[in-house]
Amino acid sequence: MTAALEMPRVQECVVAACAYNQSGDCHAFAITIGNMDHAHCHTFVESPVRGGVESLIAQVGACQRADCRHNEQLECHAASIRVGPDNDMADCMTYSGR
Repeated sequence: MTAALEMPRVQECVVAACAYNQSGDCHAFAITIGNMDHAHCHTFVESPVRGGVESLIAQVGACQRADCRHNEQLECHAASIRVGPDNDMADCMTYSGR
């Protein structure tokens, strides 16, 4: 199991509509990425209420994109990730297919 201190950080999130985004940083404790066919940030929530913990920068808690080259046993092993817009959603821009 990967220790929480070793989990990849969300280096940047440019999805300003997300309630966890504050000045380009994600302040959720951890995020979940993807499903079988899309690298969507499942922690994305559009709300006027801001959430998260101001003193934390989010980490990748789980990644369901088993076909990503950074994924090992549904855990992300990238050094860090970027989250960006895709239509009206937020996606992992670090995703790279095998």
